[in-house]
Amino acid sequence: MKKGKYLDIRERVLETIENKIYSTPEDLAHALDVPIETLLPVLGELEAEYRIAKTKHGKYTLASTVGLFRGQIDCKQGGFAFLRTPDWMDDIFIPPSKKNGAMNGEDVLVKLARHQEEGKSLEGAVVKIFSQLPITTVGTVDKKNGTVFVVSDDRNVDDIYIPKEKAKGLRSGQKVVALITRRAGRGKSAEGKVTEVLGRTGEKGVDILAYARRFGLIAEFDDKCKKQAQELTREKQDTAGRTDLRDRLVFTIDGADAKDLDDAVSLRLLDNGNYELGVHIADVSHYVRESTPLDKEALKRGTSVYMVDRVVPMLPKELSNDLCSLNAGEDKLALSCIMELSGKGETVSHTIENTLIRSSYRLTYDGVNRILDGDEEETRKYAEIVETIRQMDVLAKQLRVRRFEKGSIDFNIDEADIILNDRGIPVDVRVRERGDAEKLIEEFMLRANITVAEQYYYMELPFLYRIHEQPDSDRMKELAVFLGNFGIKLKGFQNIHPHAIEEVLEKVEGTDEAAIVNRVTLRALKKAKYATEPVSHFGLAADRYCHFTSPIRRYPDLQVHRIIKAVLDGRMDDNYIRHLNKILPEVAAQTSARERNAIEAERAAADLKMTEYMTQFVGQKFPAVVSGVTRFGIFAELENTIEGMIPLGSLKDDYYVYYEKEYCVIGQRTKKRITLGDKVMIRVVSADVATAKIEFTFDQS
Repeated sequence: MKKGKYLDIRERVLETIENKIYSTPEDLAHALDVPIETLLPVLGELEAEYRIAKTKHGKYTLASTVGLFRGQIDCKQGGFAFLRTPDWMDDIFIPPSKKNGAMNGEDVLVKLARHQEEGKSLEGAVVKIFSQLPITTVGTVDKKNGTVFVVSDDRNVDDIYIPKEKAKGLRSGQKVVALITRRAGRGKSAEGKVTEVLGRTGEKGVDILAYARRFGLIAEFDDKCKKQAQELTREKQDTAGRTDLRDRLVFTIDGADAKDLDDAVSLRLLDNGNYELGVHIADVSHYVRESTPLDKEALKRGTSVYMVDRVVPMLPKELSNDLCSLNAGEDKLALSCIMELSGKGETVSHTIENTLIRSSYRLTYDGVNRILDGDEEETRKYAEIVETIRQMDVLAKQLRVRRFEKGSIDFNIDEADIILNDRGIPVDVRVRERGDAEKLIEEFMLRANITVAEQYYYMELPFLYRIHEQPDSDRMKELAVFLGNFGIKLKGFQNIHPHAIEEVLEKVEGTDEAAIVNRVTLRALKKAKYATEPVSHFGLAADRYCHFTSPIRRYPDLQVHRIIKAVLDGRMDDNYIRHLNKILPEVAAQTSARERNAIEAERAAADLKMTEYMTQFVGQKFPAVVSGVTRFGIFAELENTIEGMIPLGSLKDDYYVYYEKEYCVIGQRTKKRITLGDKVMIRVVSADVATAKIEFTFDQS
């Protein structure tokens, strides 16, 4: 039976059971018009997942009908917890004595209490925990009178007792990684052991290292990976069968601190007046072969993670910073996408080749921006390539115009640039500058990614795409209501086109509302992810798109390179196609999940350092913009992107009621309205580094 049809039966079973309340397998088989032998395994699966339940009479009903609910437990500092439930019912309160050792975020099954007093919250008990021990947490050692506990950084996790025989050498104040090996229960604390001492609280870099561990990120590689990396650096470079492009003017443009240079560019004017744009990408797949220790570890990590003052790399530095990095003046193996483009930015033809290149210059974004701005010193320094850089800028701007004509969306979201001193302490937080050099590289990489995806789509081969699905119509309706508050009409939100979004952003560009409209609009869209089906990329208005240009730091790009090289090397046969069909769905799911984890880790580390930066400004006031409104508080963002929350309960001038659809709160007595985009003056109340939370209040002076 096809997977899609099987999934369809599952949903039809749930719908039928919901409507009939109780059903026998025979009744269901008849209602669904499916053989009973097909239905029984489906019922077994749904019962094992606790989506349905079987009565003692052999009939089936929804698990919720008999008071069983599965989900993530949300533990609170007071020891109690809640189970988050579907929108149509209240969350279930779980007293401390009914958690049965479940910890924050775990997958649990909760049984509602039989007798629910009218007017009181739903109450239940954890009856099953699906998560398996041990569980890892990060915390601080608390040693008193010879008894050792680890106090988790997650304040919703109970303290962990470390038995005496496992506590040797531990000292109060040490930041550690701990494994919870026994759950709390029957009056006893959770028990565990320390697996890694990160350093003492307050030491340089320990705070970010602790955050890395909280997200399961470890920079070091195991012995097998180290051995393979070292062996690769000693291998003689194999250049057979490659197009030699070492006579071409090729160079890299990256951030000043970047060490993993995985893309280089070249440009030539052709006799017919067209451009030949070369996007040359490090041939990581030549070194990192499938199923080797390095490959398995790279897939496990999925991506490199950039956490303020450090990188948790996907590949060891022997490869990321040396062997694969396109360092200036060194012969490097590359996979090059060479495109002939018209003056209007149309792709006339292209080739994808195994190449050998030599980067002539290692340029920085700042340096190229100075060249484009006419800086005399920088222009003299790079006189040989100044004209090429200017031609690249002209072409990139034409590509950008063409992309927006197709409906590509340009979100102008400010990013924070956090400056640390030599002790790891934040001394400044400012908006990251993004000039023409950054946009130039962005356009060239986008064009290469689209070109590669288009070719392999038409070749009808298994492939790994980067997709961005059409937004949900309900979310677009909500966005239309929000934009209406600013007098902006969102066109065609039932089946929206990217053009409609871009028109909105163009209308607000340069206005006070621009930042908040950009942010809310972005939140209304779906998240991009990796997939094996060539769904379009909504945000780029591209029919097909992939990630090809960063194989040193993203696994999907490495996987795409393997597919391309199998074609170039003549290895794309039926066996390899079957192999790709088997592994690519798993690669897509794993890398999408690791990308989400990386984004959360990077954001958490940035929030930590921004909170630390704001500790010096407690009591001071700043201009801000209301950036979020929820039922529990108002978020306000400073000009440097730092965000804090104003709890509704802290506002003493009135009792404010939250209006979700209007993105605002309104005072019941004064009718004062506070809504997204409002300019406000705030005062910093607190900056709690332990929780990375900043609290503001409105300045009344």
